[in-house]
Amino acid sequence: MLKEQSYCPACGARLVERPLEGEGLVPYCEACAAFRFPQYNVAVSMIVRDATTGNILLIQQYGRPFYILVAGYVSRGEAAEHAVTREIAEETGLTVERLRFNRTAFFEPSNTLMVNFTAWVGDAAKLHANAEVDRWRWFEPADARANVKPGSLAAQFLNAYLDEEENAHREEENR
Repeated sequence: MLKEQSYCPACGARLVERPLEGEGLVPYCEACAAFRFPQYNVAVSMIVRDATTGNILLIQQYGRPFYILVAGYVSRGEAAEHAVTREIAEETGLTVERLRFNRTAFFEPSNTLMVNFTAWVGDAAKLHANAEVDRWRWFEPADARANVKPGSLAAQFLNAYLDEEENAHREEENR
């Protein structure tokens, strides 16, 4: 456990592991006399939908050839919901009209808790990507599923969302 966090973020002293009832072994700073729970980054990932057509926006970034979801880090003190609207505005110039939380997943390679949302935008035709986005495209839902990077966290989020949406439509039809 101490590989992730070996030193106290408050004073810099080396942490030791101590048992904490109900928690197991937790990093502890003897200098501060305080438990130091592991720290990680928080980011948002968005399934951006055109409110008019229902199409889904996928982007390519940083010279990579695959499509992913729009995403970005949550700033210190910022609510995840605000980060969604800010990141979409920064990367695409679009305005979020409606927002829905979907799920979370931990992304080990960057020590990041990813918080996924669906964000509906009404001004999809006005998309103006910033320098972070190499290419973008609006896909019908089935095509988005087929074009998102296979095996990625973006694919996991998108596929789970689309599966839930399809199940909801089936249940509605069976009523």
